[in-house]
Amino acid sequence: MSERSRLRLVVLQVLVMSLMLTLGGRLWYLQILASTNYVRAATENGTRQIVTPAPRGMILDSEGRPLARNRTALVVSISRTAMLHQPDGGRALVARVARVIHQPVRKVWDKTRLCGSAGAPPAPRCFNGSPYQPIPVTHAANTAMALQIMERREDFPGVTAELTAIRHYPQPLGANAAHILGYLGPVTDAELKAHNREVKAGKTNTVLQNTDLVGRAGLEKEYDADLRGTPGVKTLSVDHQGGVSGVVSQTPAKPGNYLVTTIDAKVQAAAEKQLRAAIMRARHTGDVNKGYKKFKADSGAVVVLDVNTGAIIAMASYPTYNPNIWVGGISEKNYKSIASKKRNYPNQSRAFQGQFAPGSTFKAISTPAAVKAGYSLNGSYPCPSAYPIGGTLKGNYESEAFGMISFRRAIQVSCDTVFYKFAYETWLRQGGLHPKKGTKDPFTTMAKAFGLGKPTGLDLPGEAGGRIADRAWKRAYWRDTKDFYCRRAKTGYPEVARTYPARASNKMQLSKDNCVYRWANPGGDAANFAIGQGDTLVTPLQLARVYAAVANGGTLVTPHIGKAIITPGGKLVRRIQPKPAGHVPVPKHVLAWERATLRTVTEVGTGNYPFVLQKFPISKLPVASKTGTAEVYGKEPTSWFATFAPANKHPEYAVVMMVSQGDTGSGISGPSVADLYKTLFGVHGQSVDLASASPPGGHPERGLPRVRSDGTVEPPRSASTGVARDRPAASDLPDAFLRREDQP
Repeated sequence: MSERSRLRLVVLQVLVMSLMLTLGGRLWYLQILASTNYVRAATENGTRQIVTPAPRGMILDSEGRPLARNRTALVVSISRTAMLHQPDGGRALVARVARVIHQPVRKVWDKTRLCGSAGAPPAPRCFNGSPYQPIPVTHAANTAMALQIMERREDFPGVTAELTAIRHYPQPLGANAAHILGYLGPVTDAELKAHNREVKAGKTNTVLQNTDLVGRAGLEKEYDADLRGTPGVKTLSVDHQGGVSGVVSQTPAKPGNYLVTTIDAKVQAAAEKQLRAAIMRARHTGDVNKGYKKFKADSGAVVVLDVNTGAIIAMASYPTYNPNIWVGGISEKNYKSIASKKRNYPNQSRAFQGQFAPGSTFKAISTPAAVKAGYSLNGSYPCPSAYPIGGTLKGNYESEAFGMISFRRAIQVSCDTVFYKFAYETWLRQGGLHPKKGTKDPFTTMAKAFGLGKPTGLDLPGEAGGRIADRAWKRAYWRDTKDFYCRRAKTGYPEVARTYPARASNKMQLSKDNCVYRWANPGGDAANFAIGQGDTLVTPLQLARVYAAVANGGTLVTPHIGKAIITPGGKLVRRIQPKPAGHVPVPKHVLAWERATLRTVTEVGTGNYPFVLQKFPISKLPVASKTGTAEVYGKEPTSWFATFAPANKHPEYAVVMMVSQGDTGSGISGPSVADLYKTLFGVHGQSVDLASASPPGGHPERGLPRVRSDGTVEPPRSASTGVARDRPAASDLPDAFLRREDQP
C-alpha cells in the first residue's frame, strides 16, 4: 500500500470516528440530559386539558347579605371539535343553535371564533379559551331551548345545555353599589404572561387560566386573587387525529374565598335613595338668579364613613347603572349607555373619582390654619358684604353683611369675608407676589396635612387625588399655559363671541391677566383658597375623611371597604387592616372648639334648616354640620353638606353629600343627609331607637358574619346595644365651648 493510500485511509478513519462520536454525543444528550423535556413534550402532544372554572367567592356586606354571588344559569355550549368535523366547518350547526336561542347567527358565530385566529372578531366577542373547551354561546337559555337541543341530538352534535354558575349582583334591600362592586371580564394574553412571570418570580401562587374571568373594576378587581379560586383541570389523552381516548388526570375546582365588607346594605340603599332625592330636589328648584330656571343637578355622591376606623358604611354615586349588565358579557348598546357623555358617564364614581371645589365646607381646614397664622378663636372680626383685594371687591355669598362677629358666628353664618381677611393678610405678611424664601402658607400646608391633594388609600382602583393649588402648582400651571393665554389675549375668543359676547369678553380679560402675571390675581387666589374656591379640588371621600379627623380628635383614618377574607366554610383567612395615616398637626383644644362650633351650625346656623325640615331630634341626637355652596365658572353652584354625629360625645359617622350644579348645601343636600341619619340611628319621630338602627346598635363595630353548615350566611352575633364607648381620641364637648355670648 502506497503512502498516499495509507494517508487517505487514516483520514477516512478519523472522519468515521468523528461522526460516530458526534452521533453518540447527540444520542446521550437526547436520552440523558434532555429526556425529561422531550418526555413532557411528547406527553403534552398526546394530551389536552379542559378547564372547569372555580365558583367565584361571594362579596358580603357587614351583616352577611350577598352583594355579589353566583347563580345557576342554563348555559348552551358548542364543542369546537364537533364543529370542525362538520363538512361546512360548523356553520349550519351554529345557525341551528342561533335559531333555538333566539340570537343573530353572526353573533353566535363570532363567539365560536378563537381569539387571535384568522377572521376572528376582537375580544370579548371572540372565545379566549382552549380550543378543546366547550364554547358558551348564551348564559340565558330556558328549559324549552334546552329540551329542543337535547331531544334532537342528531341535529345538534357537540352541543350541550348545562346548569352553570355565573356571577350575579342581587342588590339586597335595593342596594345597587355598582361603583363599589365593579365587574368581571375575560383574562387577556398580556395578563396571563404577566401572571406567569409573577409565579416564576415567587410573587404569587394563585392559578390563572386563559378561560378565567377576572375583576375589571371595584372590589372584583381589588380582591380578585382572593375571590377567583383555583380552576379544576381535566387532562384528556388524544390520538393523532385529535380524538379523545381517555382521561389521564382530573383535579376538582377549588371555590374562591368570600370577601366580607364594611358596607351595610340597608344604609347603602338608603344612601342611594337619599342621593337621588337630592338630585330630584335640585331639578325641581328654580335659580332665583336666572329667572327660576331649574338646576341641572347632573351628578352627585354621598359617603358614610366610620370616623374612628375609616370603614365605609355606604358610598353612592349618581348617575349609576345596574351592575348585572356585565354578566355574560356586556352588549355594545349597554356599554355605550354607561360610557355616554350625554348621560354624564354613569360608569364613573363621583364619590372617589369625581373632583370638585369644596366651597365653605373647606372652612373646617381653614379654621385651624387661621389659628396657626395668628388669629384667635376668641376674637371678633368684621363681616362686611364684600372685602377689597387688589382693587377688586370679593363678596359674601348673596352679599349679606353681619357686622362685627365672633369667630364661631362667622362659621355659623358661613361668612366668606372673614376668611378672605385671614387668608389675604397672611398672604401679604408672607411677601405677597415676592414671598420670602422657604415661606410656607399655613392654609395650603394645613390642607395637605389633612390628606388633601393625594389619594386616601382607598381599597378600590382608580381613586383620584384631588388638587391643592399652592404657589408651586400655580407657577407650574402658569408656565404651562402662558403661551396659550398670550395668544388668546391677541386673538380673543371669536367662536364664543358669536353666541356669548359677554363670556368671550371675560375670557379675553382673563387671558390678558394670565399672560402678564405669573398667575391671575394671586391675592384673590389666596382668599379663594380659604373658602374652598378657585383651583382647589377634592373628592367627597376626601372631605368625609377631613370631617372624620375633626370628629375623632385628629386621627387621619384610611378609608376602606374590605373587612375580612373567609373561606366558603366560614374559616377566617385574614382580617384586612388598613395602613395608619397619622395625625393632623392641630392642637386638641382647637379641634374641640371646632367640634363644638360645628354642632352649633346645626343648632342655630346654616345647617339648621335641613334638620328642622326633616323634624330631626337634634336635642336628643346632636349633629355637627357645615354647608357649602361652591361657585364654578360656567356652571351652576355645587351643593355640599358635611357632617358628623353624635356631636356630644363619641362621634361615630361622618356623612358628606355633594350635588354638582345643585344650588345650596343647606337647601339641596342637607335634607337628604338629615334623613339618612334617621336610618343610621333608628330615629322615629322625635325618638332615637338604637335597636332599629343600621348598622345595629347605632355604630359600625360588629363581628364577622357566620357561615352555616348548609352554606347560608347569618349576621354577626356580637351586636352592640349602644353608642357610648370609651374612645379617648374623641373628646366630649364641654358646655364651656358653648358660651352664651357666642350664640346669635
